[in-house]
Amino acid sequence: MKVSISGRHMEMTDALKAYIENGLQKIKAHFDKVIDVDVVLDVEKHRHIAEINLHANGVRIHSREASSDMYASVDAVLAKMEKQIRKYKGRINRHQPRTIREAQSYGHRIISMPPDNGDSDAEELESNEEEILHHVVAHEKVAMKPMTVEEAVMQLELLDEPFLVFSNANTSQVNVLYARDDNKYGLIEPDF
Repeated sequence: MKVSISGRHMEMTDALKAYIENGLQKIKAHFDKVIDVDVVLDVEKHRHIAEINLHANGVRIHSREASSDMYASVDAVLAKMEKQIRKYKGRINRHQPRTIREAQSYGHRIISMPPDNGDSDAEELESNEEEILHHVVAHEKVAMKPMTVEEAVMQLELLDEPFLVFSNANTSQVNVLYARDDNKYGLIEPDF
C-alpha cells in the first residue's frame, strides 16, 4: 500500500502522520488489494480540512470532512470512509473484473478561453492567424474500465463527484452518468 500524506498551509508533524497511518490500517483490513491512498490536509482560516482518496479493488473512494480541529477532521473523514466502505462492501467484493475487454483509457482536458476571446479587432486577428483561442490548462489520463450502469451509480456515489465518464459494458459505448438535484441520476448516451 502506497500512502501519500501532504499538507497545505500547515506543517506536518510525525504524530499526525502516525495518527493517520494508524487510522488507515483499519480501513485497509476491508480490502484484498489497496493500491494507494492519498491524504490531503488543509487549513483555511479556522477550518481544518481532511480529504482522503483511496484506490482499492478496482474502485476509487473519496471522502472529505472539515472541523475546527485537525484531529477531529481526520477522525470524521476516516469514519465517513468506513461508513462508505461498509455500505458498499458487499457490492465491491462481489464485483468480478470483466475479461471480455480490457480497461480503456481516455484523456481529460480542461480548456479555458482568454478573456478577450472573439472581441479583438479583425486586423489583429488577421495578423495573428496562428493565435490559439483556447488552451489546455490541465491534462489527465484515467483508466476507463467497462461497467454496468448500476456499477457506475455505485462508483459515482463513492467518488462524491458531480459526474462519471465510463464505458458501458452492455453497449460498449462511452456514457456519462451525472447526479441531479432531485437525488436522481441522469445518463448521457451517444446517438449514432
